[in-house]
Amino acid sequence: MKRTVITNGLFITMDEHKPLVKGYMVVEGSRIVAIEEGAPEPAAVFDETIDGSGKLYMPGFVNTHGHAAMSLLRGYGDDLALQVWLQEKMWPMEAKFTAADVRAGTSLSVLEMLKGGTTTFVDMYDHMNQVAEVSRDSGIRACLTRGVIGLCPRDVQDAKLAEAVQFARDWHGQADGRITAMMSPHGPYTCPPDYIERIVQAAHDLNLPLHTHMSETAREVQDNVDQYGVRPVEHLEKLGVFSRPTLLAHGVHLTDEEIAVLSKYDVRISHNPGSNLKLASGVARVPELLKAGVLVSLGTDGAASNNNLDMLEEIRLAALIHKGVSGDPVAVSAAEALRMGTFDGARSIWLEDVGTLAPGMKADFIALDIDQPHYYPRTSMISHVVYSGSSRDVVDVCVDGRWVVRGGECLTMDEERVLFEAQQAFERLTGV
Repeated sequence: MKRTVITNGLFITMDEHKPLVKGYMVVEGSRIVAIEEGAPEPAAVFDETIDGSGKLYMPGFVNTHGHAAMSLLRGYGDDLALQVWLQEKMWPMEAKFTAADVRAGTSLSVLEMLKGGTTTFVDMYDHMNQVAEVSRDSGIRACLTRGVIGLCPRDVQDAKLAEAVQFARDWHGQADGRITAMMSPHGPYTCPPDYIERIVQAAHDLNLPLHTHMSETAREVQDNVDQYGVRPVEHLEKLGVFSRPTLLAHGVHLTDEEIAVLSKYDVRISHNPGSNLKLASGVARVPELLKAGVLVSLGTDGAASNNNLDMLEEIRLAALIHKGVSGDPVAVSAAEALRMGTFDGARSIWLEDVGTLAPGMKADFIALDIDQPHYYPRTSMISHVVYSGSSRDVVDVCVDGRWVVRGGECLTMDEERVLFEAQQAFERLTGV
């Protein structure tokens, strides 16, 4: 088993007992086996020694909500309200997507994510075998789910649910455990109640978590009240969704009582500040969620509503907007925001050995080039990463002990081909 040591390194560990280490880290196979101050013993033998001078090492980012294939629609239908954007721009175009289009869009997104330091992502979409294959071959870690919209006849609902179940059976635990699965009703506004109940039962049968959109806009909440007589949280609670481990995307419009319910069931929230701001959906009540003990992570959403997959940008937004909205400069600290984008992201998708640099943890980590003006003077490196850093500073990325990016170049994907095929797919879809 290959043993690699990184010496002369500066490490943000996200380990509360040892948050910053100046020293060395040893990786053996797919796991970290040591991270210590100073230098390794002279007698220690390694297969590879890397000089970490001028770099900052930290856990890779965990993006807990997105639709990777939608990168093909980046810039197509900007500056619109959510329902208009969905119904008039996204859904008609997505109806044309072939499996090849999903592969092309997913490849583009995974390339962007890896080069930007994201080592794990959550994806909800269609043609998910394509997404899983790209994830397997690129080396990224992925939590994948066939998103199901139930606004269709019963036989179509049956076929979609069967497909989602089969996908989960085929892919959960594959790629040496890098790929896991969930079940996903798209949202309470796109799935009839009885259909959601059937998906919940499937999740019970498969022993898998659930992932769905919820309370993203004020209109969505009101429509739920008008149609079902209750707000989305109570609606999903009654349908048994929270009887399974659950990750909710957005959760922007929540009352105190709803936050208490989510805390009671240990429901996790994927906060998507960039997408929510761009679509004018609002700002989630993250400080209140955190105070209630709700686990909050960060997601980019799809590149069609963000318009990038830059997790460091989401981390910075999370640290800034809640200060501005609340008038409290300590509403979400830099350290809390960075934790949301790494360790808490991993916990949100039930990964217990990802998200920190510590012995026994998976070797999912990134290196940033800090030999640049915006990282000086050397005060708080966590502050510098969150408030000054850029995803373009990422130079090296390791997932499961395997280098997938070195010196800014992706080693597992043909970058030129990915860009060419994405452009070709877009031109075919739009007739350009």
